Amino acid sequence: MSEIQGEIHLVLPDPIERAACFRALAAGAARVVRSFASADDYLAAEADRAGGLLLFHWRQPGTTSGAALLGQVAARPDIAAMVAAERLTLDETRVILRGGASDLLPAPLDPQLVRRTLEQAWGAWQLCQQERALRRAAEGRLAALTPREQDILEAIAAGLGNKAIARRLDLSPRTVEVHRANIMRRAEAGSVAELLRLCFIAEGSAANSLRFGA
Repeated sequence: MSEIQGEIHLVLPDPIERAACFRALAAGAARVVRSFASADDYLAAEADRAGGLLLFHWRQPGTTSGAALLGQVAARPDIAAMVAAERLTLDETRVILRGGASDLLPAPLDPQLVRRTLEQAWGAWQLCQQERALRRAAEGRLAALTPREQDILEAIAAGLGNKAIARRLDLSPRTVEVHRANIMRRAEAGSVAELLRLCFIAEGSAANSLRFGA
């Protein structure tokens, strides 16, 4: 699968720290890195629309605090948020980790640590987005099924044959055969194994279904 698009965003108030981290991340990398002086600037630029990695300092100038920014992006499956902070209270640490941050980096930031951490996070983010794309594609292919076809598909996934499905749903075996053919056609599946992989992926079990191979 081709690489999923996304950007790396730095929201760091200190201009020297921001420039050093930007240079470390942008050097020799074919990816978009953008930096902002505050959470207000980040939101005003609507940079969150691009998705990707977000590293921001917990202490933010302006009207949008670090806690408020985390609250806005934490539920976004297309954004992995990391927080840089120093001298946190125990309650603040709990807020950060329970609030959905994927990592907590010590500040002042070491640009090389930032590069290593974000490069690792970038690979994990790419994999997550690929699985989300697979799930959306599988859901789209199964969305055309009628309620009766969905019942039959559920029975197929349970390992039932045509006669058992016919008894369960009070249908004739011939009717089940017709529905099965329609399911394969609507889902654009070349085999029962491919059809079942689509089911597993659509249910959010992409990691397990990928083990079966293409």
